Amino acid sequence: MASKKEFVEYVCSQLSDLGEIKYRPMMGEYLIYVNGKYCVGICNNQVFLKPVKKVKEMFKEVIEQPMYDGAKFSYLITDIDDREYLTKIVKATYEGLPEIKKKN
Repeated sequence: MASKKEFVEYVCSQLSDLGEIKYRPMMGEYLIYVNGKYCVGICNNQVFLKPVKKVKEMFKEVIEQPMYDGAKFSYLITDIDDREYLTKIVKATYEGLPEIKKKN
């Protein structure tokens, strides 16, 4: 089941305090970029964070599962309506990911 664009836009609006938020469609699903870094995946209208070890201890509930069959495990986030919480964990994910490599 493909994710709804309205859902993706809602998640992006929840993250707007983090800076530049962009999304890109990917095979019926979406990837969300925070200031140029891929941090969040949307699949079947569910929110998945890239796994960053230090963020795991910040979760209200830890659910590790792949976004789709055959994918690596990600963190499923069930409480997306708590804007402060969502912003906090996505910001920590962003900060825990490697810097963006500059293209020559």
